[in-house]
Amino acid sequence: MAEIRGFANGPYERLAEVLSATLDDGSDLGASVAVTVDGEFVADFWGGWADADRTTPWQQDTIVNTWSTTKTMTGLVALMLVDRGLVDPDAPVATYWPEFAQNGKEGVLVRHVLSHSSGVCGWEQPVVQEDVYDQDKSAQILAAQAPWFEPGSVVGYQAIVHGHLVGEIVRRVTGRSLGTFFAEEVAGPLGADFHIGLAPEHDTRVTPVLPPPPLPFDFATLDPASPMYKTFTGPPVGADFANTPQWRRAEIGGANGHGNARSVARVQSVVANGGELDGVRLLSPETVDRIFTVQAEGVDVVLAVPVRHGLGYGLPSEAVPYVHDNGRVCFWGGWGGSMVVVDAARRTVFSYMMNRMAPGVVGGPTAEKLLTVFNTI
Repeated sequence: MAEIRGFANGPYERLAEVLSATLDDGSDLGASVAVTVDGEFVADFWGGWADADRTTPWQQDTIVNTWSTTKTMTGLVALMLVDRGLVDPDAPVATYWPEFAQNGKEGVLVRHVLSHSSGVCGWEQPVVQEDVYDQDKSAQILAAQAPWFEPGSVVGYQAIVHGHLVGEIVRRVTGRSLGTFFAEEVAGPLGADFHIGLAPEHDTRVTPVLPPPPLPFDFATLDPASPMYKTFTGPPVGADFANTPQWRRAEIGGANGHGNARSVARVQSVVANGGELDGVRLLSPETVDRIFTVQAEGVDVVLAVPVRHGLGYGLPSEAVPYVHDNGRVCFWGGWGGSMVVVDAARRTVFSYMMNRMAPGVVGGPTAEKLLTVFNTI
């Protein structure tokens, strides 16, 4: 079986066996898995390769683009501003970002943005990939456009723009970009190797992602005016974009965080442990509680699967039956299959990050196998 390095205590060794098997059968090329209980690691292991040619092993400090798992970091930052009284979830976004009130968006509330029900799922045309890398230009386009559905009426996944929307609120309130705020107020104090906007000195540690099969949507049959079509085509984002310097340097809080299972679990252990970890308090217990109140639910008009969102985080739904719900579980995953699950009742965090992207848009086969075992421990 494939060599697994790191450690897994007691029953968590079963997770290492799962990863070894997926590395053996080619489902995974390289990956890392971590589990915390009460903020302490009970599993932190990795294996496989950091390159498609299988010449460079995945190392302890290997990092990868985590795609939409990044949204849990962005959600945490937003909740920190809520906790500090700087942002009111029930206030209009325009309270903090006045230009956003254009074109019928004066009724978009902060909680609509944090629960993917704002009606601003993507950018209106014309938009090009370079605009995605430019927060100023992106924010201007988003502020000027009309919502694609009545805010708060349905769920529409803010696939890439999520971090630009939250990031602009963060910038208007704090004077700092999302990536800078995260580095200074979250990653730094926690000693977590996670980055929203990657500095060049870390490039040698990055494992490139291997693109998945095409998304399971037939765009030729979709209405070009539909939120799904417009979200995924404006502009179309290829998985190989993540392997470019332009993508890595940008601060794309919905999709370009770089880290590994250890760093993701480290940060999200704050939520699992009532807002504090190792003497670093980022949230009050009351703010953590707000995560688990449903803000939006239903069949997502972009993802075409049933979802539920709390404040800043996804909540378990029938689309991911292997993410068990006890009323205190929140999660989200990235394109290709990365996943973090936070159980605030059990004070546990599960995290899986990989470089070979699997098909699908919510979760993936390895995450499902790992969580199926995890749920029995």
